[in-house]
Amino acid sequence: MPRVSEAADGYDRKQNYCIYSSNFRYNLDCGKPMKALHALNQSIISCHKCPRLVAWRQDTANKPPRRYRGQDYWARPLTGFGDPKGQLLIVGLAPAAHGGNRTGRMFTGDRSGDWLFSALHAYGFCNQAVSVARDDGLKLKNCYITAAVRCAPPGNKPTTVEFGHCRPYLAQELKLFGAVRVVIVLGKIAFDAFLAAYRENGGAMPKPRPRFGHGASVVLPNRVNLIYSYHPSQQNTFTGKLTRASFYRIFKKARAVL
Repeated sequence: MPRVSEAADGYDRKQNYCIYSSNFRYNLDCGKPMKALHALNQSIISCHKCPRLVAWRQDTANKPPRRYRGQDYWARPLTGFGDPKGQLLIVGLAPAAHGGNRTGRMFTGDRSGDWLFSALHAYGFCNQAVSVARDDGLKLKNCYITAAVRCAPPGNKPTTVEFGHCRPYLAQELKLFGAVRVVIVLGKIAFDAFLAAYRENGGAMPKPRPRFGHGASVVLPNRVNLIYSYHPSQQNTFTGKLTRASFYRIFKKARAVL
């Protein structure tokens, strides 16, 4: 089994604080929403609903590439992180096998994260342009990051059943994050997952139904601005399908709303 870090359940009992992210700590006495988020994150971290994903996340930790040998892998489901009272919500696909599955934080320690946090920093949504470890000092500003699936999937391709197991986590986050005004979905799969969770919470679907396209957007009936972007995966960035300029325009659009 891979070695795991301390406070593996995300809870610092001495401080009575939740530490699911390196940058946002909230006192559990501050109200029911924060207690609900703490309970949700505990249930995410302890999830074993998908045997294929459980096996894969542990197998990648047990057989890391040479550059990561000797490092402790998180090798558990990932919670979201950031400011639960933030106005910007970012929804990704799933953790990378040797990124978030290794570091224990979404978009941390991989090339996709390099692109994401560079853009967030450029538009004032975080304090630094890099994300390499949970204790690297990264602080999100008015922003929370989550994902459609919480475990690293083989080939970056979760199954329909695995999406279904994770959807209630995203749906519950949407219920808790009442301040959100802008949602950026990274990729068509995250777009579909967000709309499914939105509808699960009783959200009305615009007519005609939104269609994914990089740079497009729609104002949902609840007045949340939904902005669509290609995922900053190496497949998209190395081929030029997603350029730095076109990715930055997504966050410029979000900043204009906020």
